[in-house]
Amino acid sequence: MPRKNIRIGIIDYAASNLRSVEKAFTHLGADVVVLSDSKEFEKLDALIFPGQGSNDSAMQALGRASLVQPIIDFVKNDRPFLGICMGLQLLMQNSEEGIEPCLGLFAGNVKRFYGKMKIPHMGWNQVVPTRKHQAFDNLPDNPYFYFVHSYYADPLDKNLVLATTDYGDKFASAISFGNLVAVQFHPEKSGSIGLEFYRNFLQFVKVNI
Repeated sequence: MPRKNIRIGIIDYAASNLRSVEKAFTHLGADVVVLSDSKEFEKLDALIFPGQGSNDSAMQALGRASLVQPIIDFVKNDRPFLGICMGLQLLMQNSEEGIEPCLGLFAGNVKRFYGKMKIPHMGWNQVVPTRKHQAFDNLPDNPYFYFVHSYYADPLDKNLVLATTDYGDKFASAISFGNLVAVQFHPEKSGSIGLEFYRNFLQFVKVNI
């Protein structure tokens, strides 16, 4: 008998927003598994990489759990993947926040905000899609999401950019490639709009597994 619910794995590397993400996807009817190793990866329909924290502590935690290469392989095999905040930044090669290399899945670096804007960038801001994607279906035009970050991903290939946000300068607030979507904002902190974004991701997974 076919399984009815989408099976979602959420990577646990002591990211403080993990339980909020878990609660949101459980509310939407997904079977959610919190993972601190890669043993269950093959049983997943999609993998979620949440996160708040620093570059070096995140990469060190992933290294201790032997998760670096399994995450890289999961993405390279074009399996559905959602990165949130740090889960977007760590897809790049290097970060100005620390000395540990990132996952290096995409060419580009993580940069710090400079200028007169208050750091961290915290609060609601507008997300402007640059192209059509199922992740933004049924949302208002240029919706507002909640952000908390001092650094942002700057991919070398601008075709990866799915949405931009203006905070002094425009930065990539979402990227996509194949079955990967990654966002700088926190849907789990963004009320009904964020919940709809997660619902869209589940629908995206259903048509891509």
